[in-house]
Amino acid sequence: MAGTFSQIYIQYVFAVKGRENLLQKPWREDVFKYITGIIKGKHQKPIIVNGVADHVHAFVGIRPAMNISDLVRDIKNNSSNFINEQKFLKGKFSWQEGYGVFSYAHSQIDSVFQYIAKQEEHHKHKTFKEEYISFLEKFEIEYNEKYLFEWRD
Repeated sequence: MAGTFSQIYIQYVFAVKGRENLLQKPWREDVFKYITGIIKGKHQKPIIVNGVADHVHAFVGIRPAMNISDLVRDIKNNSSNFINEQKFLKGKFSWQEGYGVFSYAHSQIDSVFQYIAKQEEHHKHKTFKEEYISFLEKFEIEYNEKYLFEWRD
């Protein structure tokens, strides 16, 4: 019997509701580890999860049977529940609706990993809005700015 073989690498990018700077350093790493666990629990391959106070990048090796939107839905739903259950914040935490998802070749894994690993350094020079729009343009994705995230400049 023939097997199924694949190499599908995607990067999810999603933001805190209202683009607030709520993912604070003292517990941010716990959230990234939790998201990594969600990805593993769905039998996908987490390559790196990182971000800054207002958004997250999750780079994943995904199996063909996994629905891309189902995985990000589960990541956002379960991680927001985790943040709220841990009472990291006084108010209720939520992710903003929507997300970006971008695909990569096997030869790009290291460069995408390094890019995501250096998010704090990267965002000293570039806003999330600039970064996100540059992804859309690089991947030639048509968009209407009114349907993008709520931006806080």
